[in-house]
Amino acid sequence: MAFAPTSPITGGAQNGLTSPTYSLAADTPPAANAKQYYVSALGGTQTGVLAHSVAAPFTLSFWKPQNLRSLKPVNPVTGVLRDVPTNPYKAITRKGVLPLANQSYKTMVITTNFDVPAGADVADPLSVKAAISAHIGLLTQISAGIGDTALTGSI
Repeated sequence: MAFAPTSPITGGAQNGLTSPTYSLAADTPPAANAKQYYVSALGGTQTGVLAHSVAAPFTLSFWKPQNLRSLKPVNPVTGVLRDVPTNPYKAITRKGVLPLANQSYKTMVITTNFDVPAGADVADPLSVKAAISAHIGLLTQISAGIGDTALTGSI
């Protein structure tokens, strides 16, 4: 799997965080079709933020399909595909957060899913990459706004 982030990673812009970076260490993934890293150290100014611990996890995981699917032959009479399955990929970030001072940490989960139609990897690979590029570019561009929205509920 090509999920091999270089440590440290630079975080997206967020109000209240100055030049955030996250040092990663390899972790045991939750499944054979996944890779996982944990945040071993923080950089920049992130007052009050904790790196990974048992009580407050901070992990980044990437999952590939357990069984990759491919296209079935086209209908011999109509020449049309009967079914186009998808291959689901997902990235998951888990971070322990305090719901209230002096309480136990609860785990916040952020998931991004990629459902790639079988065959697109061969027939239209650049469009697959363009879609992923645009998605990640959008999230990077609006990172601070997403953070503010998570706190205010306003878009």
